[in-house]
Amino acid sequence: MAKIRITKEFKFEMAHALLGYDGPCRNVHGHSYELEITAIGEPITDKKHVKLGMVMDFGDLKRVVMRKIINVFDHALVLNNEMSTEITNQLRQNFDKVILLNYQPTSELMVIDFAEKIASELPDGVKLIRVMLRETATSFAEWIAADQI
Repeated sequence: MAKIRITKEFKFEMAHALLGYDGPCRNVHGHSYELEITAIGEPITDKKHVKLGMVMDFGDLKRVVMRKIINVFDHALVLNNEMSTEITNQLRQNFDKVILLNYQPTSELMVIDFAEKIASELPDGVKLIRVMLRETATSFAEWIAADQI
């Protein structure tokens, strides 16, 4: 049976600031992110299976990404956990959704994190092969499984 790639697209809003950065992104600012998740597998051929013909139900993939990524990061302020405790405590007192990560919240590092979170949730026989996170109309980062040697 042929291997087939499936892709699901998502959108979310998120603010961040880059700790120690030497440009304007050191300030709190937001993006309208676009996320693409691509998996590969063989379509189900068991005629008695309710998902006959599918690599994976797009709805199941959506539930995974919503739970692990979108519901967590949408409309959040995301910062490096090395940011000043005084600042982060003040932000948490004033805002509901402040997330501190153990890495710099760049698109490059976020796609690595997202790939790890999603890959472990896919069904047997389905493999995550690509995560693309578009930060602006002209800028995006990609994680591709084949590059992970």
